[in-house]
Amino acid sequence: MASIIQKYFKGDKSLWSFILILAIFSFLPVYSASSNLVYTVGTGTVLSHLMKHGGFLLIGLIIIFLVQRWDYRYFGIFATGAVYILAVLLVFTLVQGQTIGGANASRWIMIPGIGVGIQPSTIASQALLIYIARFLTKNRDKEYNWKIVSLQLLLPMALIIGLIFPSNGSTALMLAIMSGVLLIIGGFPLKYLAVISGIGAAAGGIFVWVALTFSELFSNNRVHTWISRIQKFTSDEAQTTLESYQVLHAKAAIARGIAEMSGPGKSVFKQTLPQSSSDFIFAIIVEEYGAIGAILLVFTFLLILFRICVIASKIHTVFGTLLVFAVGIPIIFQAVINMSVAVNLIPVTGQPLPMISYGGTAMWMTCLSFGIILSVSTQIKSNEELEVERKRFNGNDIEDIA
Repeated sequence: MASIIQKYFKGDKSLWSFILILAIFSFLPVYSASSNLVYTVGTGTVLSHLMKHGGFLLIGLIIIFLVQRWDYRYFGIFATGAVYILAVLLVFTLVQGQTIGGANASRWIMIPGIGVGIQPSTIASQALLIYIARFLTKNRDKEYNWKIVSLQLLLPMALIIGLIFPSNGSTALMLAIMSGVLLIIGGFPLKYLAVISGIGAAAGGIFVWVALTFSELFSNNRVHTWISRIQKFTSDEAQTTLESYQVLHAKAAIARGIAEMSGPGKSVFKQTLPQSSSDFIFAIIVEEYGAIGAILLVFTFLLILFRICVIASKIHTVFGTLLVFAVGIPIIFQAVINMSVAVNLIPVTGQPLPMISYGGTAMWMTCLSFGIILSVSTQIKSNEELEVERKRFNGNDIEDIA
């Protein structure tokens, strides 16, 4: 049995364990919240939605299983072309001008024949971060200048973040922050980063002003929604809007769980919390499993962060290190954002809880990220192996970016 696991499940075994723990546990809160999902979607049954979640998870685990066996160097090459292809898809989603299931269609593309929607913004975010990791690696020994920075970094960032921003401001802001963190980790000069940040802030401010002043030009923009959410979050007055309703019920669910956990499947607020299976699933987890459940879930994500840091520090290439951070940071960041929204630390953002929330695209991209991290971990070499390689290459360290 051990030999079979060793043969087929490559890479860091601890990380594999944490992934499987999250995947198995996710069935409990999703099953509990599926009754509300039947009502909000308007079709299906509790069992059918649970089976659909299982299907999403199965596909995600297959993605991890396949990706872990690939050479991680090629992801940088794929990302270079994917950034511009996905920019075209983002333009397409922005001009759809319709709604899907009551949601803004500028976030989704429906796959014909199977009735499943994908979010190009989620895929594009990951592609951009991998691209940045490759950019930093290829230019690590070069003297930066504005020609290199503008064409190779600023242009792709402006395309992806700029095209995501009108329909999904929170995702664009998160991507900008994560890009900045990755650039700092990669040793990118702060003077260039400061200018890029200034340009991004100015461009965002101009868009918000134009959208508010000439709203008829941007029918799909969500500027008013962003402003409304921030105002509601900072206001002490009682609100009756959907966002405030969600937050109030999420806080009530958490308070009930902390006082006396209701037990598996016995949540009361799953029936009244509209996004109980996705954006606010953490509130349902706390209600049913109490402080113990919340602490164990947070601890699991902390352990995942620890393994990400260990793998990034042990891999012998610069690209390997930056790639692990590029795909690993968003997983932890998204988990923190989701939990923070549920406890009302930040405004509502619509970010799912990685590997737990019901859904396809976000889960599959999380699984792709885990697969890439595991792929990197399979190529960690011992000091003796590295010394042999250095001798083969006349004492030079090997940077194996494709």
